[in-house]
Amino acid sequence: MKQLLRTTDPTQMVYAKALLSGEGIDCFEMDVHMSVLEGSLGILPRRLMVRDDDLAQARRILTDNDFELEDL
Repeated sequence: MKQLLRTTDPTQMVYAKALLSGEGIDCFEMDVHMSVLEGSLGILPRRLMVRDDDLAQARRILTDNDFELEDL
């Protein structure tokens, strides 16, 4: 799996997952509970992961919908 998106904004994460799901791309959100464990109340970023084969298409979908993605 490859990292597609890293953000602290939960609404951005939900929107990205909905866009990818609508295109039939499976994704997995990581680090969901890390802020609670660290006691930082949401300042640690969450990561959205996709399969290696889906990465290019997933990046295209998100950039077409005005997401600013990091070059990894």
